[in-house]
Amino acid sequence: MTVIVLSGPIGAGKSSLTSILSDYLGTKPFYESVDENPVLPLFYADPEKYAFLLQVYFLNTRFHSIKAALSQDNNVLDRSIYEDALFFQMNADIGRATSEEVDTYYELLHNMMDELKRMPKKNPDLLVHIDVSYDTMIKRIQKRGRPYEQLSYDATLEDYYKRLLKYYKPWYENYDYSPKMTINGDELDFMSSENDKQIVLDKIVDKLKEVGKLPEDWDKSTDIQIEA
Repeated sequence: MTVIVLSGPIGAGKSSLTSILSDYLGTKPFYESVDENPVLPLFYADPEKYAFLLQVYFLNTRFHSIKAALSQDNNVLDRSIYEDALFFQMNADIGRATSEEVDTYYELLHNMMDELKRMPKKNPDLLVHIDVSYDTMIKRIQKRGRPYEQLSYDATLEDYYKRLLKYYKPWYENYDYSPKMTINGDELDFMSSENDKQIVLDKIVDKLKEVGKLPEDWDKSTDIQIEA
């Protein structure tokens, strides 16, 4: 059983790569629902009021997703609970959460991570982080067209997005739940270029072989499924 989790900022292409990767490896994709999230539009309209509620909503859904993923056969998650605190801490740092909300959030997170330690499979097998610049991030946000994510919706989003990118480097450096790797989302447009997509897939396959989750002679043409 192999669990791959993706990470990266808004608009990095996590859902697209999840689809590409799960199809290529013959695994199950887990997508985080954004369009059906009732709190997200409220947060963008009034972040000071809804930051805590949004993060608890996300924490709950990500907890259920990682539990299901760690209990099932091979799968890929487009975002996971391991990334959750990055968002909440950033919002707390800019004054969008009270000290009581911060304490409550981290107590919930701690309890959930403790429960994951009791799962038959306790951690994912690989983190694939998509690293993108601010310019690439904005282009992809504009392309997918969610109104409340656009800079034209709220001018303060520029600072929010730039601040978010700064939080990712230390988060990635400190992540230690599994082996990890980075994909350069600026140089490799895996959503539009077939050549870039294959380069990304080859990089991930090589890493899976390196960590012992694919046999050294694995090749897509053999139609062998990913190893448990």
